[in-house]
Amino acid sequence: MKCFWALFAVAAVLLTLVPFAGARPEVVDRVVAVVNDDIIRLREVERQLEPVRQQLASRSLSEEQMREQLYEARMQLIDELINETLADQQIEQAGIQVGEPEVDAAIEQVKQRNRYTDEQLRQALEMQGISMEQYRSELRRQILRSRLVNRKVKSSIVITDEDIQRYYKENPEKYGGKPRYKIRNILLAGTDKDSDDPEIRRRIKKIREQLDEGVSFGTLAEKYSRGPNADEGGELGEFAIDDLARDLRSVIGGLNEGEVSDGVETRQGIQIFYVEKIIDPPSEPQESVAAEIEEKLYNEQVDEKYRAWLESLRKNAHIRIFR
Repeated sequence: MKCFWALFAVAAVLLTLVPFAGARPEVVDRVVAVVNDDIIRLREVERQLEPVRQQLASRSLSEEQMREQLYEARMQLIDELINETLADQQIEQAGIQVGEPEVDAAIEQVKQRNRYTDEQLRQALEMQGISMEQYRSELRRQILRSRLVNRKVKSSIVITDEDIQRYYKENPEKYGGKPRYKIRNILLAGTDKDSDDPEIRRRIKKIREQLDEGVSFGTLAEKYSRGPNADEGGELGEFAIDDLARDLRSVIGGLNEGEVSDGVETRQGIQIFYVEKIIDPPSEPQESVAAEIEEKLYNEQVDEKYRAWLESLRKNAHIRIFR
């Protein structure tokens, strides 16, 4: 099972934080929220808001749009900080602790995952304006919160075999193999023509009439196609949708077995496509995806129960926000 706050994910987020710009004016500090006996300061909000500010500044926004989006981001961040403060208060009440060896082990895991030496990790942090002491402090907080979730939420979660089986049956599209399309084509003209050309329209109409009369697509491909595969009845082979050129995916995917497309403008010229057969591969057996489904259901329940638990804390807490 994955931890709700995976240390590697935390490390990745920390390593991509944008440092707050030194050229910005000094923030006049004040209290922006009170959470029981703790306060949240403007300086901390502005520090964490800086990456969002820089991202918005890189976009072509009016002053009003910039102001509105910054306000929305700031209020969302304050809301997140309130949740974090409530969690930290619960950690203190529960007496949960994390020692230095555990933080050391977490840092070693980060280094191994990213193939960093001590010096490379320090350089990566310095580039983001983060000291090793700050990094260790944040990792410790994440480990503490993970343990809090383990104690308050995870212990009540049970995923049964019936849950896994139900999810597997209700989501066949996720675990079935991708269908393959056996395709033939007729290349009608080169790139100097378009599909609305009267001559091309006449050819397409004539081909469709003969198809309606029972003439096989392969026979018509041998007769009318200018492609190099005309002698093989226009056979192209079997393809999954993702294997096709982007401009053909919707065309082929919109055809049922035995159906013919209209004239399609492609890089090779004007073509007609025929889906001769759709081959549905067997689904992955439930046993091979059971662990993946269990993990997904487990993480969904962790998120759901954690949000509900935080909401209950908020209802019983004294919270005041100063806008």
